[in-house]
Amino acid sequence: MWWLITTLIVGLIAGALARLLVPGRDPMGCFMTAILGIVGSFVGGGIAYLLHWQPRGAGDERYFHPGGLLLSVVGAIIVLLIWRMMRKRT
Repeated sequence: MWWLITTLIVGLIAGALARLLVPGRDPMGCFMTAILGIVGSFVGGGIAYLLHWQPRGAGDERYFHPGGLLLSVVGAIIVLLIWRMMRKRT
């Protein structure tokens, strides 16, 4: 149960940081910002996998790695930019 709460909090932080770092208007609430951060975490995890980065203690759900938050923000920025491009086309 704690992993779900932690995931939502880290997702909200990563999504909010991504929205602050990328200028522009994005009308979305707290829930969608958290979803943006969670999806960004998956993208950041994919980047770490492709670069063969595996922090010590990986797989332990109680483990927190500051680099994971950084990659979550980078992934959220990528997802936000893709979302903006898709929104402009429709």
